[in-house]
Amino acid sequence: MIVDCAVYRDCEREAVELRDDSLEQMRASGEKDLFMWVGLHEPPADEMQRVSRIFGLHPLAVEDSMTRRQRPKIEPYNEMLFLVLKTLWYVDETDQVETGQVAIFLGTDFVVTVRQGEGVELKSVRSDLEAKRHLLSHGPSAVVYSVCDRIVDQYEDVAAELDIDVDEVEQAVFSPERYGNPRRIYVLKREIAEVRHAVHPIRIPMQRFGTTSYPFLHADSAPFFRDISDHVTRVAENIDGLDMLLSTAFDAYNARIQVQQNEDMRKISAWVAIAAVGTLVAGIYGMNFRHMPELRWHFGYAYALSLMVVASGFLYWRFKKSGWL
Repeated sequence: MIVDCAVYRDCEREAVELRDDSLEQMRASGEKDLFMWVGLHEPPADEMQRVSRIFGLHPLAVEDSMTRRQRPKIEPYNEMLFLVLKTLWYVDETDQVETGQVAIFLGTDFVVTVRQGEGVELKSVRSDLEAKRHLLSHGPSAVVYSVCDRIVDQYEDVAAELDIDVDEVEQAVFSPERYGNPRRIYVLKREIAEVRHAVHPIRIPMQRFGTTSYPFLHADSAPFFRDISDHVTRVAENIDGLDMLLSTAFDAYNARIQVQQNEDMRKISAWVAIAAVGTLVAGIYGMNFRHMPELRWHFGYAYALSLMVVASGFLYWRFKKSGWL
């Protein structure tokens, strides 16, 4: 459905009534000194087709805007520029990154934004933009810049949360206590991959936005897009670094598990050796051969027990000294 629609003339917003024929009338006016911003949130197919017909949107781009699992991309068409950006937000309770999508149709005198899922809400973006007349003078490019800037800011917030989680994992893996939660490492790597899929595809396009080499972009908007490009690059590098740290932490976890298993095996072997001494002595004196002098000895039983205790104690002392116990 259409959640908001605005006409901007001379850097000022004009009130628009969302009647069934209001969009058609505004497009039919053909005025040159204004542009329109139409915002939609999970529109039904018939509503999207109506907007597409009014603004002459390319059918392939319209189809992509209605699909939630689109890859982030920027595609120029003859009559418009089409962008797909992933929105991200972090759920602290589950250490998960949730995703949404914003599709942007940019023309010479219009911008159509289509949100799928939750994530960034564009009402505050619109309010912030309307308070900055110097940006509104750039026309529809100002809307694209403002939306991209808010989405990339969310990327940085998500990366900061993941940074905290990775630090916690590193501290747990290298702490003196045993760390027994490799699932969290896997979950974080999966969420980092989700962020990478959102950030990496738009690095080069945002660099090109910084040179306004795409059509329908205002030349004066280049510095603002270069700022977004720097933020995207910073987030991408941060995410790559976090992924490497998690891989290192997982390798360290596996190495620590192997060391712990070796220590456990040494302890088990030491106790088996200690128990084997008593078993050996008991086995020998339990054979009951006729010509065993100790069988008729008055202190034979005490002697056998003492031999077991002394031999076991000696082995325990040696294993303790060597670090096996």
